[in-house]
Amino acid sequence: MGARSGNNFLSSLKKLGAEVWLGGNRVGDVTAHPAFANVARSVASLYDLQMEHPESMTFRTDDGGRAGMSFIIPKSVEDVRKRTRMMKQWADFGCGMLGRTPDYLNVSIAAMAAARDFFAESDPRHGDNIWNYYLQARHHDWCATHTLVNPRASRTAGWAGHTDAELALRLVEKTNDGIVVNGCRMLATLAPLAEELLVFPSTVLKAEPAAEPLALSFATACNAKGLKFICRDTYDAGRSRFDNPLSSRFDEMDAVVVFDNVLVPWERVFLCGDVARCNALYAATGAVVHMMHQVAVKNVAKSEFLLGLAARIAESSDAMSLPHVRERLAEMITTTETMRACLRAAEADAAADRWGVFTPARAPLDTARNLFPKLYPRMVEIIQLNSSSSLMATPAESDFKNPAERADIEKYFAAADSDARERVALYRLAWEVACSSFGGRQVLYERFFFGDPVRMASALVDSTDLKPLVERVKAFLKRPD
Repeated sequence: MGARSGNNFLSSLKKLGAEVWLGGNRVGDVTAHPAFANVARSVASLYDLQMEHPESMTFRTDDGGRAGMSFIIPKSVEDVRKRTRMMKQWADFGCGMLGRTPDYLNVSIAAMAAARDFFAESDPRHGDNIWNYYLQARHHDWCATHTLVNPRASRTAGWAGHTDAELALRLVEKTNDGIVVNGCRMLATLAPLAEELLVFPSTVLKAEPAAEPLALSFATACNAKGLKFICRDTYDAGRSRFDNPLSSRFDEMDAVVVFDNVLVPWERVFLCGDVARCNALYAATGAVVHMMHQVAVKNVAKSEFLLGLAARIAESSDAMSLPHVRERLAEMITTTETMRACLRAAEADAAADRWGVFTPARAPLDTARNLFPKLYPRMVEIIQLNSSSSLMATPAESDFKNPAERADIEKYFAAADSDARERVALYRLAWEVACSSFGGRQVLYERFFFGDPVRMASALVDSTDLKPLVERVKAFLKRPD
């Protein structure tokens, strides 16, 4: 089939029948449920973009068909740039607010498939499995989600897999048909809209026999028997696009995943019991860099959107000449240009890895992913500061339809360069970004997108070769004149 349409996605999702729970009730058809229908249509629109722009958003496969560009295994810098342009179209559509669009997993699956020898070193079947899964995912153009982290009863247990054995996702049995797994994983974003669930290794496991049941990587259909998704509250309140312009489109939902003795067929197992390879998977296959590439594109789109919003607020309120407003806008421009620069540097310095895959340079992407969790909350704060009390002067769309209110609203809510309806719409958008439950989730999401910021910072130190710089300092100190 290859690249598919939005209608195909919605039809597949409707038939899937995964076990999704929200507010104490099991959800039937997620494409029709009020909490999911709007974002389902948004994801469907991403697939429609592929069909509308096949030359820029798809590529020719060996069999002559077309697949989504996010599945490409880059063989040149230009391939990397093509993928960037495709991902940017998706990110711009969602204003950067959809963090787990299908391309996020697609690029990592492609990288792992190209590194199939890494998996084969653990078990020859695993190498074939990851490659065949990639071909299937590309052919069906699946929407996938993933889950990484085991729950912990105590945070003092540390990072290295010290998890209550009754809570963690773990292997409980090997059968002729596959492996049986039981436990829980936190967290799967977009899970109610996904057809496939990818389970990747948890954070670094101890090199000991007790960790082997936790060392897993596999894929399962989201409607597998015994698989359950427990959702948080929805932030889509069922209001109009005018009242809630973002949450009525892009509440991608997060869910905890419960595995109740789920059978995973052997052909969908990529690693099992191999602690060393589970710990090395992301770096050794290059998957983490390709995931960072997709995130960097999303960060550019999100920064651009917030900068545009802040600039429009300044224009609308005739505040563009105020020094403190200009200083804050300059700060947001700096953030946006920093994200763009990191992305461009990563593309420009892309090179073939050990598997022959052209991979973006890691250092600029590491820089972006360590900076953005700090910079995004500040951008939101600037929206709050520059909007001030106007964030509260936001009557609903229904108020504009009431003749008893409309004349007053149109008189007293107008802005310097816009009528009342345009001004209110602008600040309702600002409210969604900066003050709503949807906006709060976005800030939390960015703060912890790749996990604990302290651990990420430590990993950046470990992955940076500081020795040449240290030697330069030593040499300078020994310089005689």
